[in-house]
Amino acid sequence: MQDLKITLIQTTLFWEQPKLNHTHFEQLFEKITSPGDLILLPEMFNTGFSVNPQNCAEEMDGQSVKFIQKQAKRKNVSIMTTLMIREKNHFFNRLIYVDPDGHIQAYNKRHLFRLSEEYKIIRGGHEKLLIDLKGWKISPLICYDLRFPVWSKNRYTDGSYEYDLLVYLANWPGSRSNVWETLLTARAMENQSYVIGVNRIGMDGFETYHSGDSMVIDPKGNALFSGQSGKEVIHTLTLSAEELRLFRDSFTVGMDWDQFTIFKTK
Repeated sequence: MQDLKITLIQTTLFWEQPKLNHTHFEQLFEKITSPGDLILLPEMFNTGFSVNPQNCAEEMDGQSVKFIQKQAKRKNVSIMTTLMIREKNHFFNRLIYVDPDGHIQAYNKRHLFRLSEEYKIIRGGHEKLLIDLKGWKISPLICYDLRFPVWSKNRYTDGSYEYDLLVYLANWPGSRSNVWETLLTARAMENQSYVIGVNRIGMDGFETYHSGDSMVIDPKGNALFSGQSGKEVIHTLTLSAEELRLFRDSFTVGMDWDQFTIFKTK
C-alpha cells in the first residue's frame, strides 16, 4: 500500500447542459499539471442534480461517459464522478470510476433524496463498490448516502479493514453545510478511515445555493483540507498510508466493531 495522491475539483455546474459542462471540466483539467492517482468531481458533473431524464439521462456508451474516459486517458489518471444513466426502462444516479485504460467500475446510489423527486424517478442501488487503487481499498458513495452510517460502515475481519478511504461525491445545499461537515468528520472517526467529500458550488436550476465546503479528513477526525466556501477549488494532496497504518495499529477500535447485515430495500 503506497501513498495516494488525489485531486479534487470544487466548481459550479451548468444546469442540464452536458456539452457546456464538458468544456468547463476540460478547461479545469488543463490546470492540473500533476494529477496523481485519482481526480474527484462532484455528483452529476454533466447536468447538476437534476432529476429530469428527458434532458439528463444518458446511456453508458453516451457522450458524458466517453468524455470521462477520454480525460482519464489524456491525463493518465483515474477519475470518479456521477451522472444519470438510462438502463432499459430504469434510471440510476450512477457513480463511475474510470481508469486510464478506460475500464469502468460503477455504483448506483442507494439512498434517494425524498425532498426532491429523485426517489420517484431514480431506482436505488443495492450493491456497494470497492475499488483497489495502489493497494488502497476505496468505498465511493453519493451525497445523501452520507446521512446513513450503517450503509457507510467499515468492517474489520481477520486483521483487515474493508476500506481505507471513504468518498462522497455531492450536490449538497449550502443551507445544510454544518450537517455536511459534521457527518464527514463523524464518518472518518467511526470508520478509522480517510474521508473525502467533494461538493459543487453555485446555484442550481431550483435556485438552491451550494457552498462547496469540500473536505479531506484523516481517521482521527482532523481536517487535512477544507475548500473555501463558495469558491472554485482545484486541490491536490497526498494521503499517507503509513499514518493510517500507525493509527489503526495503536488504536484498535476496529476489533470491537459490531457485526451486522444489510438487507436489500424494495
